[in-house]
Amino acid sequence: METEILKTDTPPWELLLLGDESPESVADYIDRGDCYVAVTDGRAVGVCVVIRTHPFTAEIANLAVDPAYQRRGIATDLIFHALRRAREAGHRRIEIATGDTSHGPLRLYRSFGFEPVEVERDYFPKYYPAPIVEAGEECRDLVRLRMEL
Repeated sequence: METEILKTDTPPWELLLLGDESPESVADYIDRGDCYVAVTDGRAVGVCVVIRTHPFTAEIANLAVDPAYQRRGIATDLIFHALRRAREAGHRRIEIATGDTSHGPLRLYRSFGFEPVEVERDYFPKYYPAPIVEAGEECRDLVRLRMEL
């Protein structure tokens, strides 16, 4: 299975909403950065949005892979791509955030060298209209991770 990562101006919303369940949140950042899609067999199977948040700082604001294609290295490829693009753009730091119950993604981000720097308590109940439940556990806190490039 060959996967190609392409920049797009027409992001796949069905994938974006897997990474961020709030259409309002996605709409807020989607036009402020670059959107990349992982394409396999002519089909978008993963997405990554990278935005500039501060001078010299980028954030992976959305990262998602179609459940049928997970655990095949697509998220890893997208993260490598985002890191490369951030370095090329002159960023010195990159951040990513996820829910406290996203144990798999947290392990993945840590394996790249991202380190937790902040926990925003009750972020999801405060900003999302419906509870987010992962593996039977309600996601409440936002965990922000950072890596120096």
